[in-house]
Amino acid sequence: MLDAVMPELAPEPGPSEFELLGLPKPLVTGLAKQGIDSPFPIQTATIPDVLTGADVLGRGQTGSGKTLAFGLPTMARIAGTRPTPGRPRAMILVPTRELALQVHDALEPLGRGLGLRMKVIVGGMSMGKQIEALRRGVDIVIATPGRLGDLIRQGEVSLAEVEVSVLDEADHMCDLGFFPVVTELLAQTPSDGQRLLFSATLDGDVDKLVQKFLKDPITHSVAPATSPVDTMEHHVLQVTRDEKFDVTAAIANREGRTIIFVRTQHGVDRLCKQLARVGVKSGGLHGGKRQNQRTRILAEFREGSINVLVC
Repeated sequence: MLDAVMPELAPEPGPSEFELLGLPKPLVTGLAKQGIDSPFPIQTATIPDVLTGADVLGRGQTGSGKTLAFGLPTMARIAGTRPTPGRPRAMILVPTRELALQVHDALEPLGRGLGLRMKVIVGGMSMGKQIEALRRGVDIVIATPGRLGDLIRQGEVSLAEVEVSVLDEADHMCDLGFFPVVTELLAQTPSDGQRLLFSATLDGDVDKLVQKFLKDPITHSVAPATSPVDTMEHHVLQVTRDEKFDVTAAIANREGRTIIFVRTQHGVDRLCKQLARVGVKSGGLHGGKRQNQRTRILAEFREGSINVLVC
């Protein structure tokens, strides 16, 4: 009599690391589709606290993973309720248009799985389209303080139903002079709302915001703001004025991506033309360009269709 051989069954996969943090399945699935399976340290530390409704103070530099650290649990907390026109339920304040667009691009595809609507509210882009979106109903506004304040004064948006307020790069916002506007905006949100503040430094005006608006915040720090970058090498080249462009072109023509900083807007445009003449494709970025031009150039640099960014 022959012994029956039973096929081995593959063990069922356990919950992912993001699922163990308490995030809903649609967000976990969306992350997996993007190839994101393991959380960054600040995400592991922060997400469970945000999900409980606690105020959080996060100290982390750009690249630490803080966008998902505040974005994922914020989306989880407000999911399941349809937005009221002109009354968002979450507000993310950032210092610049570019950062607002980056935050939107990181969160919007994931929020779609929860049926959430988001809108970027910044200067330099169509106010009419922003008003139209607000009137239809938006769950999350990702805004620079100035434009959001303008729309509030016009009666197009109210912060009376904001459940979660996020300040990203709060130190940069204060450096740009937004402290009074940010204070005014936070004062218009419900006093029992949740506040999340992320900053590389926690002194000066940032500390004033913490003291005024955050209640017993839980603090998470990824690394000191002064932590050295030990993967970068610094080189100084002493060249004559006549040699400067040839050396710059040689550096720009290497493999990999290069960012070149110059002193003036005119210098940016001039260098881009000079590089083009020697076969180096570059994109110029400065405040004299329209917002859609800057967005396109940054996208091309990010995607690799241009390897040199002149700023």
